Amino acid sequence: MSESIMLINTMQIEQGKLEEFKESVKSSLAFVEANGPQLMVEVYVDEENMRAYSFQFYRDSESILSHWQMSDPYIRDVMQHITVKRLNIYGQPNDAVMEGVRPFSEDGVIVTVTPHFAGFTRFQASE
Repeated sequence: MSESIMLINTMQIEQGKLEEFKESVKSSLAFVEANGPQLMVEVYVDEENMRAYSFQFYRDSESILSHWQMSDPYIRDVMQHITVKRLNIYGQPNDAVMEGVRPFSEDGVIVTVTPHFAGFTRFQASE
């Protein structure tokens, strides 16, 4: 049985790119809210330190792979304004997801995977 996965992405916003970053995130979020498989996406911005944090909750590994495929142009747009510093994965992603994040670790990004232990959710996902 597949289980849910939470991704937390820590990003350094490039100097002089804050407004462009915010606009690209808004565009991305509008697209994934209408079309994406995520159950939740929340983005937080620490303007003083030029850091951003993206929390994404997925039903399973297949949902992550689907998101990457459909959202590639939006992901690339956001990526041109940031450097990924850390990617924390909570859950047990399949081999395809791990292969997808491998380039981050090869580029020096800290990637961690913490297996799920226990929990529950209170929100219902639309099918």
